[in-house]
Amino acid sequence: MGLGSKGLVKKGMMGLGEMGFNTGGGAINWFPGHMAAATRAIRDRLKLADFVIEVRDARIPLSSANQDLQPQLRAKRSLIVLNKKDLANTNIMQKWTRFFESSKQDCLPINAHSRSSVSKLLELVEYKLKEAISREPTLLVMVVGVPNVGKSALINNIHRIASSRFPVQGKMKRATVGPLPGVTQDIAGFKIAHQPSIYVLDTPGVLVPSIPDIETGLKLALAGSIKDSVVGEDRIAQYLLAVLNSRGTPFHWKNSNNRRMEGIQYEAEGKFDYSLKNLQPNRRKVPNKSDVLYIEDMVTEVQRALYSTLSEFNGNPEDESDLEILIEQQFEALQTALKIPNKGSEARLMVSKKFLTLFRSGKLGTFILDDVPDDNPPS
Repeated sequence: MGLGSKGLVKKGMMGLGEMGFNTGGGAINWFPGHMAAATRAIRDRLKLADFVIEVRDARIPLSSANQDLQPQLRAKRSLIVLNKKDLANTNIMQKWTRFFESSKQDCLPINAHSRSSVSKLLELVEYKLKEAISREPTLLVMVVGVPNVGKSALINNIHRIASSRFPVQGKMKRATVGPLPGVTQDIAGFKIAHQPSIYVLDTPGVLVPSIPDIETGLKLALAGSIKDSVVGEDRIAQYLLAVLNSRGTPFHWKNSNNRRMEGIQYEAEGKFDYSLKNLQPNRRKVPNKSDVLYIEDMVTEVQRALYSTLSEFNGNPEDESDLEILIEQQFEALQTALKIPNKGSEARLMVSKKFLTLFRSGKLGTFILDDVPDDNPPS
């Protein structure tokens, strides 16, 4: 059974009862009003920066960009950082880095929680700035990106590295952009290099994602850049299932994980909620061996449930109405696999939340949701 249509997800999603995204014909309000004000403010802050690190989610290298600000960002010395590379498919990631390089855009995949990864990033930033002829004795680096791509994690790691390099972090002064010449102001940042002095601003710039279509919004929601409450966990989980079905991912799971999917023995009953919480990012506690085994078994049950429903489905998953039927069957199978008692809509919400947690923590595998453009590199 082959499922290779790139357009399936978009067609399928538009067909899932319109998914409630365009109720009454109006576009969904993806972001509150203060985000628009933040965009105006960031245009002014960008004028101060000598170098811009634009952080994107490696799973959505294009969808996690603000297209309106690209001309201003590209006018600066800048670097596209694809964070969360550990959650992205390595082979596809190489295609994306080649794509950006062919577009004359510097690009570096990183893991913002890894000190060595961030150190490599800073080395590249220093190289790019020091090769530049600048009359400024002090150079400013600004970190920008859409919500939840790892800006704060990156800045926190930069702070740790800066503090080890320069234990006494002095105040930096820069001329303000304004009507009065020669006026300076203190700007909070971390010193990462000397001669020239290079500082990284301690507050990231939050960009509003560009959402030209529903699918882009769903990708951002799946990656966590839009709050679940805006879209609804149910709809995000439906989208994830449509993506997995369209790519034939459950068949790949079956081929690569055949022995575990043949039969499962649970060894750690009753630890589900505890174990699942440990999948959330930024938790320091290391789960014990039985927790790890339990998560592995739970993931295999989920994979087996999705493989069974897809392989036994009599309809055509490339047909919108059939895809909707398949996804409903998969929700039921996931509820059984995740051992969630039947409580109607509450059960469905629990299924969605736990399924999304497994995806976002990388337990279902590595993914890149955006397709590499065949040509026409971004401006």
